[in-house]
Amino acid sequence: MSASADKLVMMANQIGRFFTPQRDADPAVAIADHLEKFWDPRMRAAIVAHVAAGGTGLDAPVREAVGRLKKPSA
Repeated sequence: MSASADKLVMMANQIGRFFTPQRDADPAVAIADHLEKFWDPRMRAAIVAHVAAGGTGLDAPVREAVGRLKKPSA
């Protein structure tokens, strides 16, 4: 895993650990919403590519959230 992928994984897992204990919402939906709103499109593309390559280091709710991200329009 590259240094930039390590950083994205760390950041995504921190977001996941914030949203996972909240009982009012599905954590994967909340995490995906946060990534859509606050992450640069290049960051989202990089984390999607990381998941496509196996998603090493990502917590399960984060991996699920990344799978829910909107596909970029071509």
